[in-house]
Amino acid sequence: MAQPGAGKAENTPAARPGTPAVLNEDGAAGKTTISSAVVQKVAGLAAREVSGVFALGGGVSRAFGAIKERIPGSGTVTTSGVSVEVGEKQAAVDLDVVVEYGARIVDVARAVRRNVITTVEQITGLEVIEVNIAVNDIHLPEEDEAAEGSSRVE
Repeated sequence: MAQPGAGKAENTPAARPGTPAVLNEDGAAGKTTISSAVVQKVAGLAAREVSGVFALGGGVSRAFGAIKERIPGSGTVTTSGVSVEVGEKQAAVDLDVVVEYGARIVDVARAVRRNVITTVEQITGLEVIEVNIAVNDIHLPEEDEAAEGSSRVE
C-alpha cells in the first residue's frame, strides 16, 4: 500500500527558516533586482534601531547630512555612514558608527551586526555575507548641553 503523498515530487526545496529567498529562480517569468540604495537605507535604519548607537557616519558625513536635512525637499539622510555592495544574491555592508558614551562597544557592534543581517535578509531576500563596522567616535552627553547653550542671542 502506498504512503499518502508518496507520489509527490521530492525535488522541490523546502524553505528553511532564516534562509534568504531566491530572487531569480530558474524558469521565472522575469528578473528581480534590488538597488544598492534600497539595501543602504534598510541597513542604515536597522543599525540606528540598536541601543547605544548615537549616529552613523564620520564627522564630515554627519556635518554634510545636517546641512542637507535643512534644505527643503531633500528629505532625511538615512544612508550617511552606510556603504554597500550588492550582487544578484548577496550583499556586503560597511558602517561608520558613533557610539554613546558608556555603552560597551563590542556589544553594540555585535547587536548592530545581528540586526543589520537579520533585517536586510528579511526585507530584501539577499544573503548578507559580511557587515564591517568602524566605530569612529563616542558621543558624550556634555556635547549636547554645550550645543544647546552656545547661542549668543535668544
